Amino acid sequence: MAAFVDACAHRPIAVKDKMMSIFGDGRTVIWRLTVAQALVGAHSTTIFATGAVLGAKLAPQPALATLPVSVMMAGMAGSTLPAGVLAERFGRRAAFMVGAMLGILSGLLGAYAIMVQSFALFCMATLLAGAFAAIGMTFRFVAAECVPANAKPRALATVLAGGVASGLLGGELATATMNAVPAHQFAGSYLAASATALAAGVMLLGVGGKGAASTERGQGRTITQIMGQPLFLVAVTTGAIIYLLMNFLMTSAPLAMRMHGLAQHHANTAVQWHVVAMFAPSFVVGWLISRFGARWITASGLVITGLAAIIGLAGETHMHFLLCLIVLGIGWNFGFAGSSSMILDTHRPEERARAQSANDFIVFGTVMIGSFLSGGVLTTYGWYVVCWLTFPPLVIALAALALFQQAPAPQRVRV
Repeated sequence: MAAFVDACAHRPIAVKDKMMSIFGDGRTVIWRLTVAQALVGAHSTTIFATGAVLGAKLAPQPALATLPVSVMMAGMAGSTLPAGVLAERFGRRAAFMVGAMLGILSGLLGAYAIMVQSFALFCMATLLAGAFAAIGMTFRFVAAECVPANAKPRALATVLAGGVASGLLGGELATATMNAVPAHQFAGSYLAASATALAAGVMLLGVGGKGAASTERGQGRTITQIMGQPLFLVAVTTGAIIYLLMNFLMTSAPLAMRMHGLAQHHANTAVQWHVVAMFAPSFVVGWLISRFGARWITASGLVITGLAAIIGLAGETHMHFLLCLIVLGIGWNFGFAGSSSMILDTHRPEERARAQSANDFIVFGTVMIGSFLSGGVLTTYGWYVVCWLTFPPLVIALAALALFQQAPAPQRVRV
């Protein structure tokens, strides 16, 4: 990871000049956010790769195996609105530091829970990890706030691209440290996750400003007015569905692989490359959104997600699971970046914290529900039913985009 940070700090002059031409004075903040995104993502990857497997060992009954990952989604959903209030009142920096502390505590508590074999404590650890991840998801909007209007989609996508390193780092950490603590598999992985949260906090020092003045906090439209816009409704619907389906399949896949006799290192590798695939398209998706529009890119992401489900239905070998998760990650990137870009068109500067936190609350709240259902569906009906259940929500999301496509696109709101 040190090499990655060093590469960012000493990038070639040509890359620096290109960054300057696109992002102007905001390039330093964007690179800090990108590296921090990689570290937050590595923390989350550890839980995605191990949460269901550890849940199967610690839970009192098999149907609760995916509960720790579901609780993480609950932590994300429950933290978005408080994080928005904290950022609006005290500034983004305060929210970032609180998030880093929660990430550190999450890893330490997770390691302790594994050592004492406590399912309740392990779920508490993943709840805190969800809060940390929720604050990390705001990085994409922060990047868009510090660049000119025409560079916002690229800034948003550049920060998401930090997830490429998170997949590589998180997967390698989970595998390399899972036996570091004798007789307590994966305890070392959670200690390593704490280290990534600490590093993220250090990287975020100096990023973010003071909270809005009290006179500013009361300005702008109400959250009801903001959420009543057709574009907001379409963006939040597609964003929630694309994230729901990604989590529904990804949460189930590692446990399904073990149920089909595949080794843990195969599950770790599949999740690792899934996370890489989630963020690798970010290097081009910002340009694609600027070129073709956010709605078309979002629709492409939904179609690609459907393709992932088809691959999942084609077989149950390691290669089938691996390809399914890789394609799933690509679909998520297109869909989530596109829906996030649409959200940027729905609010004014003084409304951004409440609009963005409301969007993330709805998205992660929906994901939480799907995540809670995934364990029971998988253990009761099997992997193929999990894959088949992805298609009805895809049809709903595509229908919402098609209906909105009939209306003219709005003017971009400068944020």
